[in-house]
Amino acid sequence: QQFPVHWGGDSSASYPSMAETLRGGLSLACAGFGFWSHDMGGFENTAPADVYKRWCQFGILSSHSRLHGSGSYRVPWMFDEEACDVMRKFVKMKCALMPYLYRQAVLAHQEGVPMMRPVFLEFPDDRACEPLERQYMFGDSLLVAPVFKESGEVEYYVPKGRWLNLLTGNTVEGGTWQKETHDYFSLPLLVRPGSILAVGSEVNRPDYAYYEDVTLFLYLPQDNSRAQTCVTDTTGHTVMQVDAQRAGDEIRVHVDSEKGSWKLKVLGEENLRMVEV
Repeated sequence: QQFPVHWGGDSSASYPSMAETLRGGLSLACAGFGFWSHDMGGFENTAPADVYKRWCQFGILSSHSRLHGSGSYRVPWMFDEEACDVMRKFVKMKCALMPYLYRQAVLAHQEGVPMMRPVFLEFPDDRACEPLERQYMFGDSLLVAPVFKESGEVEYYVPKGRWLNLLTGNTVEGGTWQKETHDYFSLPLLVRPGSILAVGSEVNRPDYAYYEDVTLFLYLPQDNSRAQTCVTDTTGHTVMQVDAQRAGDEIRVHVDSEKGSWKLKVLGEENLRMVEV
């Protein structure tokens, strides 16, 4: 653990090796590694475009993202035009998510909780989470289930509560297994109920003032639920603290900020009224 970012090893360019990469990374997380990376598309051999595009989704939704391999150049335009579009979409999304992700990185540094973690770490009382090895929590508020089939089919488990897919806007009732089919531009990326997701205004670079013009997405689908979050600067210093509580059709939000500007947006239920206090 003296090295801040660990690497997943020389994976092969196939779906089974992609799944092994996630399984190994979750084991690293259990062993105390806060951050880990892997070669998008696999290291050995050259992936078909299908595997490459699916691995790019998974790789961007990791703490660190890198294109690297043996025998070929791994940039998306070497595969097909759609691979460029897929990479562009998810890179821009990751840049926008940096206020949330950087806070998770700070927590990993301060508290030792890995940024990418097995689902059972967040839901220790749900016995169904114990064997899950093809999905993970990305921080404390996002659940990711990469696609490991050319058909686009993915089967994954959702803990209790009403979760919301950040990419599609669809809601999923938890406590059950879900089976879905996704194209290359979507996958199960679910927002945990009772979350405030801080999303930045910059989509072209990862390092910027996360507290400037940040959008605070509130997802409180249950009455009397409460959520909290923080936004840091790039030094890890907390500059904004947010608290939200739902009562009936009203969400009361309190923002304590040293600097910066923000907007509030409700996810899932547009008819809820927001009161900023």
